[in-house]
Amino acid sequence: MKIMIINGPNLNLLGKREPEVYGSKTFEDHLSLMKSKNSGVQIDYFQSNIEGEIIDKLQETGFSYDGIILNAASYTHTSVGIGDAVKAIETPVVEVHISNTHKREDFRHVSYISSGAKGVILGFGLQSYDLALQSFL
Repeated sequence: MKIMIINGPNLNLLGKREPEVYGSKTFEDHLSLMKSKNSGVQIDYFQSNIEGEIIDKLQETGFSYDGIILNAASYTHTSVGIGDAVKAIETPVVEVHISNTHKREDFRHVSYISSGAKGVILGFGLQSYDLALQSFL
């Protein structure tokens, strides 16, 4: 099984950025743990702060992977293009968020990705990625 994790803007700063919201662990540390717990699964990872690169990665992997875990971060609430890319590919996508976006600012309550996603997991910290992975297993 091949799973792609795609993270959007500012998620490269996990562990440093707003630890009261996002925790103090880096994503790379969490990814290492995910890989060690799921040795029979190929887990690939991509992060970009650039909307077009996220769309390119969705298109590149959206016909050859078994699942995509997507945290588009702030682009979730602004990018029709990423939402359209999710709808255009064959690979199922699970939208994840580290924080519970519904407990945050009103603009974060809108997702342009959810309507094309297999499901949405939010509010469980980095464990949201583990839960998304379990949905594919």
